[in-house]
Amino acid sequence: MTRIIVLPHTEYCPQGAVIEAEAGNTLCDALLAGGIEIEHACDQSCACTTCHVIVREGYEALEDATDGEEDLLDRAWGLTPRSRLSCQVVVGTTPLTVEIPRYTINLAREEKHG
Repeated sequence: MTRIIVLPHTEYCPQGAVIEAEAGNTLCDALLAGGIEIEHACDQSCACTTCHVIVREGYEALEDATDGEEDLLDRAWGLTPRSRLSCQVVVGTTPLTVEIPRYTINLAREEKHG
C-alpha cells in the first residue's frame, strides 16, 4: 500500500487526510475510496478537469502526462507545473502529497445553473 497525504481543503477534507492506496489504482479512485469526494464529472475518462490535483511531493515518480491530459490541464483553474488530473495518475509505490485546488471548472454543472 502507498501512503497519500491530502492537504486540507475546505470542502473535501477540512483537516487534511492520510489514505492508503493500492499501487496500480488511479489517484482519483484512491481519493474516492479514502472518503474524499473529489469531483470527476467525466467519470474518469480524461475529458474534463474536475479531478485536477497538484502533486506537492512524489511528482517525479509519476509517469508523464499524456498529450491529452496536458491539453485539458491547460484549462484547469490554478494550474501549476505539478498539476495532474487524478483520474490519469496511476499510484505507484512512492508516497504522494497532493493538494486539491480551491476551485474547479465543471462546465456540466455550471451550464445547468447558468
